[in-house]
Amino acid sequence: MNMYDSSRMVDILTPLGYKVAPSPEDADMVILNTCHIRAKAAEKVYSELGRLRSYHAEKAKQGERMIIAVAGCVAQAEGEEIIKRAPMVDMVFGPQTYHRLPEMIAKAHRVSGQKLFDIDFPEENKFDHITHRHSQSAVTAFLTIQEGCDKFCTFCVVPYTRGAEMSRPINAIIEEAKGLVANGVREITLLGQNVNAYHGAAPSNVGTTGKTEWGLGRLIYELAEIDGLARIRYTTSHPKDMDDELIAAHGNVSALMPYLHLPVQSGSDKILKAMNRRHTIATYFDIVDRLRKVRPDLSLTSDFIIGFPGETDADFADTLSLISKVGFAGSFSFKYSPRPGTPAALSAETVAEAVKTDRLETVQQLLASQQDAFNRQHIGQTLPVLLEKSGRNAGQLVGRSPWLQPVHIDGDRQAIGQIVSCNVTHIHAHSLFGTMVGEQNHQRSERVYA
Repeated sequence: MNMYDSSRMVDILTPLGYKVAPSPEDADMVILNTCHIRAKAAEKVYSELGRLRSYHAEKAKQGERMIIAVAGCVAQAEGEEIIKRAPMVDMVFGPQTYHRLPEMIAKAHRVSGQKLFDIDFPEENKFDHITHRHSQSAVTAFLTIQEGCDKFCTFCVVPYTRGAEMSRPINAIIEEAKGLVANGVREITLLGQNVNAYHGAAPSNVGTTGKTEWGLGRLIYELAEIDGLARIRYTTSHPKDMDDELIAAHGNVSALMPYLHLPVQSGSDKILKAMNRRHTIATYFDIVDRLRKVRPDLSLTSDFIIGFPGETDADFADTLSLISKVGFAGSFSFKYSPRPGTPAALSAETVAEAVKTDRLETVQQLLASQQDAFNRQHIGQTLPVLLEKSGRNAGQLVGRSPWLQPVHIDGDRQAIGQIVSCNVTHIHAHSLFGTMVGEQNHQRSERVYA
């Protein structure tokens, strides 16, 4: 989501004469687009501001000015605290207000030293200000369709920093997707804090169902009709919002990739209840079974919070059991870190840091072994790979498998943007390596089942 928002800021700033600088010291303006989901991410903001201080001072010595802005969720959550800790910051604005950048920049230039804040949740919808992108030239692209969260998990700051759930109208999404494809994009990843909670206003000129709102499943069917769009993905989903139509889409839409990030957070019903996750382990298993029934080659990844307040050895054992039963192609796992203002941060049932560390190491070893096994099973197979860019080595290209694995092959740059057949010969760390199979057609191909 932050990558998408950052690209949007570039789009907004480009008509004002700005272009992306190669490094902070070369910039007239530096924007830190921030995340507040974990303590470590927030701490990095102040570390980075400390590094920028010397560049800011050097510019001043030369009689020049560097505008420094902090955007995103840390800005939304901490506001004036940022200015107190880093007085050289000029602008602080939240994730709902980046479309107001031109106005804020104009004010910053008019009055040097003025501190500008915009961390409200405006009545206007920032989606209404999205226009065609100036900066998009890649093979793959993110496209935000939903923002905010109404779930209020007890560990999470997102409802407080991103606001309530809000969905874009179907027409706006389709228009943007078509524009991206016309510009060379072959794969689109739909974004949202709870992307499968999407419920956008149905277009008046499409469909005869009589529904005034469409869910994510119906949207995916519509996007799959765009000529030239070969692959569709979405993230991040919530188990509570995996409805029948979306599950069916995984079996019916060939462009929807057989890869799903479905965070479960814990394998213990007791902990899930304390987290206010609104799903049980039984419902999670049921969703997984139904998805794999309609799409047997589906791979799953997930999120795990280790050491949540009140987590016992038995609760952790339940998490290990869930991981073993489901089998994940990859996952993110973290030690619980209390976030200010969340209910869980007030809990007295804390887990010792040493215990968290030991448990995290155990769970990460299990997850790593599953990911390695998943990657190894593809050795000797021929996979459809969407080539995205040149690799680090001369003559090397990098693409993605249907399961989002990076794949390195030798090939001509003319093949970038194409889906090619690749025989996987070996793996290294988290990547696959292979060779192209047969003669490849570098013309724009039709949609390929992958």
